[in-house]
Amino acid sequence: MRASSRIHNLATGTARIGLILNPLGGQVRKRQHAIKQILTGISGIHQWQVTDACNFDAAVQALIQTKIDWLIIVGGDGTLQGILSRLLVWLPADQWPLLTIIPGGTTNMTALDLGSRDKPDHILQRLKRYLQQPTPRSALLRVERPVLCIEQTGREKVYGMFFGLGLIARGVKFSRSPIKQIGITGDIFTALIVLRSLLGTFLGRPHPEWAPVQITAVDETGARHQQNYLFVLVSALDQLLMGIRPYWGKEAAPLHVTFVQQHSRKFWYSIWPLIAGRGHCLKKEHGYVSYNTQMLELSLDDDYIVDGELFHASRQYGPLRISASGPITFLVL
Repeated sequence: MRASSRIHNLATGTARIGLILNPLGGQVRKRQHAIKQILTGISGIHQWQVTDACNFDAAVQALIQTKIDWLIIVGGDGTLQGILSRLLVWLPADQWPLLTIIPGGTTNMTALDLGSRDKPDHILQRLKRYLQQPTPRSALLRVERPVLCIEQTGREKVYGMFFGLGLIARGVKFSRSPIKQIGITGDIFTALIVLRSLLGTFLGRPHPEWAPVQITAVDETGARHQQNYLFVLVSALDQLLMGIRPYWGKEAAPLHVTFVQQHSRKFWYSIWPLIAGRGHCLKKEHGYVSYNTQMLELSLDDDYIVDGELFHASRQYGPLRISASGPITFLVL
């Protein structure tokens, strides 16, 4: 069933609607009482809670069996990644439901990029009012985004919206430390992680948690790039947390890719152009490369992240292949 058919079902009030809630998400925990009250008052939709891998498996299998037209996810980037990595493997593309992501996590990069910037309980109130409308229902904002598909021989496919290496992955490891327990979420939490990573680079400590990532990269043209990088990112989103857009490729392709080399020239002077979407002034010969692509391959032995979740790549399994899948149709309340 194509997206247009599912939207028609919504408009006529015949759609099957499901909602998945992660009660452990940073924003959800802050507003759990209000969220629980609102969800109790919403009837006619299937609801599941997910907190671990078994819950994710059960919830996605149940929504597939129920033939959900519209899936609402109340959680952060990691919750969305866990659902996408199951949904896109277990269900053919023409049967994917419409998705809505309500920002309920500690980091909510995808939700913010799609335009969902309110508190989760406020958005759920709008959902409740929307479902109480007489048919035909008013239109929702429709946004399409590609999805990253990360593959390596012998490993399960991973799907998500953002891939990061080097300082980005090191920062996520730090975020799993006791700092997460202090209750900071959103842009402030992200700023702390970025600041910590940049401080480590500035101090130049010869320690694994500050180390660059060693990569051999092959793009879709077959060109090879072997180098040590401070960080590498691949994104299907227009902008990242705090509104930054650290890529400047002009190619007509769905995935945004940026490489910043170790010992890149004038790194500290380049931070502002990187985060302000002005990277076009940065030069390849100085260690800054950005382009759009359909696919690339990376050969490495290191940790990487997908939407804030940590994974590990090993050269013994061959190259890590990142390609565009989808697109996925999102509805924004």
